[in-house]
Amino acid sequence: MLGIKQVHHIAIIASHYETSKTFYCDVLGFTLMGEVYREVRDSWKGDLALNGEYTIELFSFPFPPARPTQPEACGLRHLAFSVADIDLACRHLEEKGVRCEAIRVDPVTGKRFTFFSDPDGLPLELYQA
Repeated sequence: MLGIKQVHHIAIIASHYETSKTFYCDVLGFTLMGEVYREVRDSWKGDLALNGEYTIELFSFPFPPARPTQPEACGLRHLAFSVADIDLACRHLEEKGVRCEAIRVDPVTGKRFTFFSDPDGLPLELYQA
């Protein structure tokens, strides 16, 4: 048996490291645990935590290719974050200048959800748990 216990982290490549770091920390509420500039790669790497848990590796690389389509490109489709109050969360995002799609209801679970994007257009979801 493989023995996977949980998802350890999610790696995201940003086109502009400082913009994405501000978005994930100041808008979404992640905490910057540490960061390092890797000169040989001309790349920043930031370690972001959510509620004290290491969650996202935020990278920058020179000239990363754009996402081919959204959200149905092959590979990662979106990241979903659980929230207790989706209306409150959407108001917070919109106050920070982040546009959310209309809130929908999952026909299978009956739970409310919406989508928005990070500064590079990565689809993100809020899901009311």
